[in-house]
Amino acid sequence: MEASVTFKKSKSRPGQRARDSANDQAETPQESVEADNESPITLASKLKSKAKRSKPKARLSFGGEDEGGEGETFQIKKSNLSRKLTLGTHPANVLPSTLDQATISPQANGAPVYDQAYLSELKASTQSTRRPISTDVYDADDSMKVDDSILDILDDSGGEVAIPSQSSISAAKERRERLRAGGPEQDYISLSVTKRSDVSQGPHPESRLVREEDELGEGDDEYAEYTSAQERIALGKKSRKIEVSKRKDAMQEMIADADEEDEETMEWEREQLRRGGHDSAATSEATPAKQVYKAAPIPPSTTIPALRPAIERLEQSLAALTTSNASNTSAAASLAEEREQLDGRETELRQMIINAESKRSWFAAFKEWIESVATFLDEKFPKLERLEDEHISILKERAEMIAQRRTADDEDDLSVVFGSIPVTSSSGAEELDELGRVVPKANPTALRKERRAARSSRRSHRHAGKSLSETGTREEGYSTDSSLPSSDALDYRSALERIIADGKDILSDVHAAEFWDPNRGLAKWFGEWRERYGDSYTGAWGGLGLVGAWEFWVRLEILGWNPVESKNNLDEFSWYSSLYNYSRPHNGEGDADEPELGPDGDLVSAMISTAVIPRFCRMLEAGTFDPYSATDVRRMIDLAEQVEASVGPDNHKFQMVLKSVHSVFDNTASGAEALLAPFVKLNRPLFDPEAIAARQRLLSRAFKLLETMVRWRKYAGDQFAVGQLCIHLINNYVIPIAESGWEVGGEEKVHQMIAILPQELTTFVKAPLGALT
Repeated sequence: MEASVTFKKSKSRPGQRARDSANDQAETPQESVEADNESPITLASKLKSKAKRSKPKARLSFGGEDEGGEGETFQIKKSNLSRKLTLGTHPANVLPSTLDQATISPQANGAPVYDQAYLSELKASTQSTRRPISTDVYDADDSMKVDDSILDILDDSGGEVAIPSQSSISAAKERRERLRAGGPEQDYISLSVTKRSDVSQGPHPESRLVREEDELGEGDDEYAEYTSAQERIALGKKSRKIEVSKRKDAMQEMIADADEEDEETMEWEREQLRRGGHDSAATSEATPAKQVYKAAPIPPSTTIPALRPAIERLEQSLAALTTSNASNTSAAASLAEEREQLDGRETELRQMIINAESKRSWFAAFKEWIESVATFLDEKFPKLERLEDEHISILKERAEMIAQRRTADDEDDLSVVFGSIPVTSSSGAEELDELGRVVPKANPTALRKERRAARSSRRSHRHAGKSLSETGTREEGYSTDSSLPSSDALDYRSALERIIADGKDILSDVHAAEFWDPNRGLAKWFGEWRERYGDSYTGAWGGLGLVGAWEFWVRLEILGWNPVESKNNLDEFSWYSSLYNYSRPHNGEGDADEPELGPDGDLVSAMISTAVIPRFCRMLEAGTFDPYSATDVRRMIDLAEQVEASVGPDNHKFQMVLKSVHSVFDNTASGAEALLAPFVKLNRPLFDPEAIAARQRLLSRAFKLLETMVRWRKYAGDQFAVGQLCIHLINNYVIPIAESGWEVGGEEKVHQMIAILPQELTTFVKAPLGALT
């Protein structure tokens, strides 16, 4: 019989039933196998039938009675193996010493035999580790399936299910009603610190909603421990030091706690992870593998190396090392060379930075100075241009006075030769003087006599003090007669002197020497620019900029200069020599030869083209050049040669000079022809003893004009058709006058004019009635 141990419960527990010991018999292995093979539905039906047939009986008891008069006992259910292995049933010598010695020999008392097959089955059915926690998603269909382990447990328990009795169910219902009714009985421990009745329920206790203003405390007070709301801020110096030391101590304690390792805690954690099947690496570390001795392997036998392969191998290694050494040496040399290049490049870059800064500062100063020069020129240039215009007007007025006097003399001579042109009385309104009085018209005959007397006096005045050889045998009319009366000449000289004085007064308020003399200002700055930064100077056309700025001082110096009357050449001005020296910088070697031109070229020619030639052409067109004067023609040829040498014969500025001179000749010839036309049309000559002298004066003046034109053509060539102008003058002016007195000097004058013409132009002269042949 198997021993049963019973325990007496001190207090009944509702819902617990005593186990029935009717099925306390041991199950054989065959029955267990059959139970395992049955389906879950069959097993559940068996369990329900057993529960209906059997009622729980109190098999265990401690001899005491329940407090309620109704005692319930429970029975300790043992497993099949524990019931079979009871104490004192089997002697110690029954079990084999080893599992290998187990046999299937049956025992007389019916106890199981520990053979090899049974132990292997037992070992296979025993779970060594806990089942891993499943992380799969819950499935309702899978939850309805019966696990095999549950069936094993139900099978081990004998298929009994504890069903509570009617009395325990009633007692539980009564106790639940008492608790619901709010009775004093309370057999559980509440998790809340205070009771609901001790806490204020607010204005609406029947509602479970709590308003924000009905809460007892604020968030800062409730969570003050975690939000540091109760901490005090240290304001004093000493309190701040204490707070800093406390904070440092706390940080050191936290660092020490983090560094400290509790081996027992770590071992416990690893063990728990190993039991749960979550840390295989920790398990392997916790249980190190047992070291097993392994003998060292015996190396395989090798042949003894020969000498020749070893030598060849060493030679190959030596060649490889030699090649590697050579490559490393070349790489080191290249790196050293590259480093030297980088050092040189660094030095060069530093020098470039220094030069760039110096260049920036110099150009900043240069720009400031140029701005001051521009301001100066903006103020002074209008004054200079006003004086130049005044000088041109004076020259033009003088030329008009001389042209009017010559025209009046020619009209007097033509009226004597061809007859006077009748004057109409209704030719125009009456002339008034400054006071509004009517100016009486003079008698033409009387005026002619006055002009003739004035011409004779001028001629005698010009020839006074000169010998016959100096005056020559030139008849009257051949001389230029471009002098002004004494009063007009005095006014002309005073006007020129006033213009020159006003030109000097332009710089009277200037005290800086660099604005007085361009050599100290312009030449200094532009020369330094050319010397220090030649590339920038050449690329920016610095020489032309210098010429543009220097133009003011050049025009100021030639103000009041008459190129025809003055004896000064262009190279005698100070600006000419200054620009000449600037254009040819000295090389510092002390050569006796003339220095070569700089990168700017000849700036003198640029200045002549820019400032001198336009001024020169304006003065020529204003009447400075007298086409009847041989002296003026010689002077013009000299000036034209200087300009040609400076700018070149093909320069358009030189062509402007030639065109200006040609326009003066053209205007003079056209004016003479226009003056002759009405007299030729009238052609009613009268007998006048003075007609021969008048004709000679007209032809002599025309001969003088033709002579100057031919001389100019000899220098300038047949540009602008100067030869055609000469032929036109002879055919349309000289021959009509000569025909009126052909036998009394007209033929001789025509022959003289044809004689001075070039051979290629004589064929174009129209001979009257074949007389010229």
